[in-house]
Amino acid sequence: MTETLSNLAKRHAELLATAIEAVETRRSWSPFRDSPSGKFHAPGKAEEGKAAFEAQLGKPFELDQPGIAGRSGQEVSPFTRKHLGIDYPVSEPAELILAATAAMAHWRKVDPEVRVALCLEMALRLYDRNFEMAHSVMHVAGQSYTQAFSGSGPNALDRGIEALAYAAKAMRAVAPNARWDRTFGKEDVSLEKTYTLVPRGIGLVICCASFPTWNAYPAMFASLATGNPVIVKPHPIAILPMAIAVRECRKVLADYGCDPNLVTLAVDTLDAPVAQRFIDDPAVQIIDFTGSPRYGGHLERTVTGKQLFTETAGINSVVLESCEDLMETATAIARATCLFSAQMCTSPQNIYVSAAGIQTASGHKSFDDVASALVAAIDRIANDPPIAAGIMGAVQAEQSCDIIHHLTECAAEADGARILRQALPYIHPDYPQARTMTPLVVSLPSGNAALYAQEHFGPVLFIIAARDGATAVDEACFLAREHGAISSYLYSTDEAFIDAALDNYTRSGMNLSVNLHGGMWANFAAAYSDYHVTGLNPAGNACLTDLAFVANRFRIVQHRRPAPRIGENNGA
Repeated sequence: MTETLSNLAKRHAELLATAIEAVETRRSWSPFRDSPSGKFHAPGKAEEGKAAFEAQLGKPFELDQPGIAGRSGQEVSPFTRKHLGIDYPVSEPAELILAATAAMAHWRKVDPEVRVALCLEMALRLYDRNFEMAHSVMHVAGQSYTQAFSGSGPNALDRGIEALAYAAKAMRAVAPNARWDRTFGKEDVSLEKTYTLVPRGIGLVICCASFPTWNAYPAMFASLATGNPVIVKPHPIAILPMAIAVRECRKVLADYGCDPNLVTLAVDTLDAPVAQRFIDDPAVQIIDFTGSPRYGGHLERTVTGKQLFTETAGINSVVLESCEDLMETATAIARATCLFSAQMCTSPQNIYVSAAGIQTASGHKSFDDVASALVAAIDRIANDPPIAAGIMGAVQAEQSCDIIHHLTECAAEADGARILRQALPYIHPDYPQARTMTPLVVSLPSGNAALYAQEHFGPVLFIIAARDGATAVDEACFLAREHGAISSYLYSTDEAFIDAALDNYTRSGMNLSVNLHGGMWANFAAAYSDYHVTGLNPAGNACLTDLAFVANRFRIVQHRRPAPRIGENNGA
């Protein structure tokens, strides 16, 4: 690589400035295209990416890093139901920690603007390989091809660059030096003060299975930009996307003369998890976790003396108090529910409707009318295999199917519950053997918390008969405060009702979308504009992305000494 680090920083200065302006104005912006359409990409790019993915199947993944003691790989495609046949190097945790510690000695002294620029270069190179990444995410997570391309590519990289914008803002806010003058009695005191940004230590990034890149990129870039090396621990059933990301990041570092061991991969298995060995090591000072509430809660209770950032899950709700057009509203809710077979942290699960029905522009609609409209909207997606394939994708793990089968049995026995729609597979047009499941829809009276007062990771929709809209909001907010919520949705034509509800949602730390319809998915969260997770309820203690996500990854150490008198030239 002939380009110098200073030139790299200059080359990416405009990109960084635009990203900072975007987070300050919260406007819509992205340096990437999130559509795989050929009109946005160079000829042959899509074919090249697919070929790269297919060429990796059945072969060892080459990654040269310290402490390799064996190889492992357990990934199975939800679409083909076959093992990918890829194995990855398994490194000893102690060796990765030693290598990261050694790399940090120089990295912490690199100009922060250069560190940010190197991370921007990583993001751009990852985008260049996004067609390959899309196939990789698709075949480990079960996302449809278009969702894997956009959500796990540009949208995730946008979150990473968003973190870089905040990292740059946080570090620029610290003056590198100052002259301080004050009179004490008859004595004038002048001091020179120097302020040094000091990184916390090694960052451990624990990735989730269903969206491996979404939280990983901002965590990786936030730590790297602020001077901390990162060890990336992917979920054992979704390694390939993060292995590609780690290899690309290491290449960027090596190309610019930096130690590639600033980014390493920690592969483990379901039977022999390794995360705790890193967490227990004093050198690991930052932990980013995305995954189950069970393990996330364990970390929040047990990790002390380290910086912990979590995003887990919650009970996302819709309160349908009234609407203009029932079909339009039902379609918006159904699309959000069906997207990636409800294997998303923003998927709605509990739909509250007044037992007495709702008002619409065309008149009163009963509870059963609303329930029927929701089922019909889901059927329009589920019964059209090409549409279902593009929206639902596949179910990543058999465990999610087991959850839905168990809920079906429970609903059949629950007092007052009715199964309005059975959870059935659809036949994927390209992968007829794919593991698929369309949503289970259950209606039931309010208060039957045994069924709906917890998150069920899979395609299920509970339509809950509430006493009225205000009671529905109260229960949705109560469940969020108790169990967490990441995205909440409200439909109403009554502005007074909306205003009253907003305060309840805000006090419960719930991000809320009101009356969203049309082309944009209701559960789409835009980087640079939408704050993802509030940290104010059990769904997670961190937010993507704000200053708090990056500012505590470094601390400030100062030095002060007597300053030369004004006009004194220090003997020159």
